[in-house]
Amino acid sequence: MSEIAERTIQKFINNPENLTAELLEGYTLAYKDQVKMGAENIVVRVNAKAEDKVAVISLGGSGHEPAISGFVGDGMLDASVVGDIFAAPGAPRVLEALRMFKRDAGVLLVVLNHAGDVMAANMAVKLAEREGIKVKTLLTHDDISAGIDADKKDRRGLGGCVAVFKAAGAAAEQGKSLDEVYEVTESLNKNIATLAVAMKSCTHPQNGAVIAELPEGIMEIGMGQHGEGGGGRFEMLSADETATRMAKLLIKKLNISSGDKVFAYINGVGATTYMELMIVFRKVHHVLEELGAQVVESKVSEILTVQEMAGFQMIMGKVEDEHVKLLKDCSSNAPYWTVLGKK
Repeated sequence: MSEIAERTIQKFINNPENLTAELLEGYTLAYKDQVKMGAENIVVRVNAKAEDKVAVISLGGSGHEPAISGFVGDGMLDASVVGDIFAAPGAPRVLEALRMFKRDAGVLLVVLNHAGDVMAANMAVKLAEREGIKVKTLLTHDDISAGIDADKKDRRGLGGCVAVFKAAGAAAEQGKSLDEVYEVTESLNKNIATLAVAMKSCTHPQNGAVIAELPEGIMEIGMGQHGEGGGGRFEMLSADETATRMAKLLIKKLNISSGDKVFAYINGVGATTYMELMIVFRKVHHVLEELGAQVVESKVSEILTVQEMAGFQMIMGKVEDEHVKLLKDCSSNAPYWTVLGKK
């Protein structure tokens, strides 16, 4: 490690080159009754799902813990394919995971809309299909920072993926076919919207580089989970002002009105206290309540983080009764779903 890196990386790490391997080792040791390493950088359930049920797999870079591997477990993901810090895992490793879960029931591959992840998934799926592996791809695209009318191909996948993991995993456990799992999950996916706000960026844990610069006293609504530009920079607003501004945009995107059923999650992205997150959620709940919407599912936690970035993601979904059942009533022992309060 260089002298510059030693001065700038203020994290409890060892050799930066071993970060991903060491964090996965620690994770699977901590939750060894639920998860294990199925192969290099592939986290799988300890209790394998029956072969006659659809397998659900996702992929993404490390550095966003607990996502994505924290949601591997009974009733959610069967496997997480892990890339290096903030990097897609690559097509060969995704293909390896698809081969591990080849079955007549098929595989649902959930992909967050980021260029590297999409490229790796598309290449792996093409190769898998040549080998006779039955697979369907579902793309999450909940970020609305590009505008509420933006095409879904221009919308990044953010923390809304966790609700998708839960719905897909629950539907698969019920024994639904691959087409049925895809259809019910996609009907939820297209009605999820997320908006992020940041007031301090993070550093890359392997080299200490600052991911994005934000001036003192400025917040950015719409910043992506890798420091990508967002919808606009503003002077710091209060919790209520920030929450109201963001909630109204999500409500407009989802066309939420009186009588609608909604889930609302506040996802802390690394350096924002639970005190702040609870205060923000309080206002979001009030805004939805005043509209006449029914909040049927709520979570306030760290779901998908960006190292020490300060800020949060506000995630909403307009749901039907079938989605509510999949999110609330079906059990899961995925380590971080149980932390979020649902067993």
